[in-house]
Amino acid sequence: MSAPAKEPDGRTLYLGVDGGGTGCRARIETADGRVLGRGVAGPAATRFGIDKCWQAIETAWRGAMAEAGLSEADLGRVRAGIGVAGIAREGARAALEAIPHPFASISFASDAIIACLGAHNGADGGIVIVGTGSCGIARIAGTDIKVGGYGFPISDEGSGAYLGLRAVRMAMLAYDGRLDATALLEEVLKRFDHQPQNAVAWMDRATATDYATFAPMVVRHADQGDPAARRLMQEAAGKIEGICRALLDKGAPRLALVGGLGSVMEGWLPPDLRRRLGAQAGDAMDGAVILAGRAPVDRPA
Repeated sequence: MSAPAKEPDGRTLYLGVDGGGTGCRARIETADGRVLGRGVAGPAATRFGIDKCWQAIETAWRGAMAEAGLSEADLGRVRAGIGVAGIAREGARAALEAIPHPFASISFASDAIIACLGAHNGADGGIVIVGTGSCGIARIAGTDIKVGGYGFPISDEGSGAYLGLRAVRMAMLAYDGRLDATALLEEVLKRFDHQPQNAVAWMDRATATDYATFAPMVVRHADQGDPAARRLMQEAAGKIEGICRALLDKGAPRLALVGGLGSVMEGWLPPDLRRRLGAQAGDAMDGAVILAGRAPVDRPA
């Protein structure tokens, strides 16, 4: 196996880190976008504590450095851009910025902001994240704009968790005879052995992620024409539409849907809004290296 291609000494390198709640990824690139090395680590969200967050970030970037064949002596020519889930938590950004680092420069942002930067290759634009939760993010003339995303169940409209909560709620209505039973609602009830008390016990400890496990069930039944499932998808799409239009009203020149349910939800949006949506130019890792200061580059299709 050949040795990694090492960039000549003195040339600036760019480190991007995507620190999420399920894992952390790092990538080192040259100014022209050539990837030299990658690294991974465990969760890096601030909810796990700043020390654990930084430990995951450091593990990931050190892995990328090692794969690139770079040493400690090279760190001084690395500019770092780090996206972190939960950086908006009180005191989190200040705590991260206070940690000593070996880089030429370091910039922090939320994981959503680096996803937005990557989606539009550093240009102005917005994204609507549709996954377990939902959130609208835009960067316009250097200003960050957020719509929604304040956490389930008070926010995250149109998300997987939103679909799951409403599916369980409708199933309870069907159990009472207050709503016509459908194949979807029967499958939800079967999950609880058709016993409402089991649903109540589950609810007491259920998280947004638990509710979101019902989302694929809703999508599947909607595709099969189930009226309850289609109603839920239409309601969720209405919420996502509201987030999209809010970003457009605030000046976002272009939008992209991202997240596990993004492509599914796009098909339920009105035609005029679908025409305003575009494909992602890149992902959060691309956004992180742009945050670090690397100029946008065109990736091969």
